[in-house]
Amino acid sequence: MVDVAKRLGMSHGNVYRHFPSKQALRAAVAEDWLAAITAPLAAIAAGREPPPARLRAWLAALAAMKRRKVLEDPEMFAGFHRVALESPEVIAAHVKGLVTQVALILAEGRADGTLPAVAAPEEDASAVLTATMRFHHPDLVATSGDEATATASLARITDLLLAGFGAAAPR
Repeated sequence: MVDVAKRLGMSHGNVYRHFPSKQALRAAVAEDWLAAITAPLAAIAAGREPPPARLRAWLAALAAMKRRKVLEDPEMFAGFHRVALESPEVIAAHVKGLVTQVALILAEGRADGTLPAVAAPEEDASAVLTATMRFHHPDLVATSGDEATATASLARITDLLLAGFGAAAPR
């Protein structure tokens, strides 16, 4: 708390007025870090592209952002990861937000007929995230291969998912 207060130019007692504990401060840092991921994804999910294109763009963007965060600054990520493990409710809320965004895309695809085999948007969204986990789960990103290999693998998995949801093959 003293280090945070010093960086903010205030007393550590003042920091406690905003955060009741170190845990609360760390959870707020984790939420902020994760918001930097979910905000641009929300824009993709709510976009005007056809749902299959949005799902493809959303998954690619998620994978790219997580890859950057995990691999480009491993020390910073390691610190974040420790904080995140102490705040499982923050991670659960993040995952719920991701599922909600994918469910929005899938529901729109079911409604407009571009993804006719979507059965239950929330459940299917959760399955999509599970199927692509190695490209966005922080513990697995480093094992997904070099960037070109990971991108190609994710594209192939996305093709399979879209085909399973009944999307027409991209032209």
